[in-house]
Amino acid sequence: MPWFESSISISMLPPEPKIFHGRESEVSNILHLFNTGTLKIAILGAGGMGKASLAQAVLHHPGIIAILAQNRFFVACSSATTKIELVNLIGAHLGLKPGKDLTKEVLQYFANNPPSLSILDELEALWEPACLRGSIEELLALLTGVEFALMVRAEQPAKVQWTRPFLKPLQPLDQEAARLIFADIADSGHNMEEVDQVLSLTDNMPLAISLLAYLADTEGCTNVLARWDKERTSVISDGLDKRSNLDLSISLSLLSPRIQLLPHSQELLSLLSMLPDGLADADLIQSKLSLKEILKCKTALKSTALAYSDENQRLMVLMPIREYLQKHWPPADDLVHLSIYNMYLKFVALNIGWVLMSPLSCLSYVDLIHNETSGCLAALRLHTPFLSS
Repeated sequence: MPWFESSISISMLPPEPKIFHGRESEVSNILHLFNTGTLKIAILGAGGMGKASLAQAVLHHPGIIAILAQNRFFVACSSATTKIELVNLIGAHLGLKPGKDLTKEVLQYFANNPPSLSILDELEALWEPACLRGSIEELLALLTGVEFALMVRAEQPAKVQWTRPFLKPLQPLDQEAARLIFADIADSGHNMEEVDQVLSLTDNMPLAISLLAYLADTEGCTNVLARWDKERTSVISDGLDKRSNLDLSISLSLLSPRIQLLPHSQELLSLLSMLPDGLADADLIQSKLSLKEILKCKTALKSTALAYSDENQRLMVLMPIREYLQKHWPPADDLVHLSIYNMYLKFVALNIGWVLMSPLSCLSYVDLIHNETSGCLAALRLHTPFLSS
């Protein structure tokens, strides 16, 4: 192994996450795929959903260590700006001698050495620009016999024969896991009703849970809730990187080339921030919103994990993202006015047709009106200062 120094690669491994709950089934699924053939997976999920923590938990799992020993690598790709830089970065983690282009050496290393597992973190910023996407996908496709996992927000790169079945995008944690994370960080002496109120601000997004729990540990839940009413997501956005700063994590997603190429996707997202129950496709298509290519905008939001479709296929946005948008990126006046107008029409239709509805359709309609009303009230608060007090 002329290029390899095991002490270099093993020292670069991030530690096993000390606080890790609610992803047991995902770890089990990845281990099963690892044991059934060459592992090539993409861990998908919105920013702050815990993709890196899941990858690190897998990397340090006893079952993986028993098979691979030190042949485990974690490559943070954020510093690479070209395919060559990415290859050379991987080579550095493998312990290869520096060179102008280590593509051949990297491929030879993987071909001539025992099986290994490489985690490619933060690859998305390099892969997303259209001018680089093809070359990055070609590089990944060349790694034919290599076991690797990469973290991206909502879409797998093309040209790679991914292991099946594909992993589902990471979802918010269940309430029990959220409480366990909170208790691990902020101890267990807090009023559970207040803890649940704090957790309700996070939509059980792991990053938001952790940041609010650290704050509650020093300030208490009552003060955290009071500060949130005034500061919203800014209360947990003092960190210097996206793993300790929620606003920064969200803003990086908003700077995605896919969003920048479709400016109306930003406006659609700002409207969704007012609707806690999201929008159905029928609402998008039949609406009179002055947004061009609205279905393409929907796709762009989902491909960057700024929005997602729930089990009822409604386009949704997680609460921390909604709060950020309402503060930093509120909808334009014309969208607000149209939302209020549409709600008025629904109320008219409801009053005319109420007696003709079945009980089930009445309940469905009430849910719809509740969503619209919540959105309009949020919009009015933003555009009518005295309502915010």
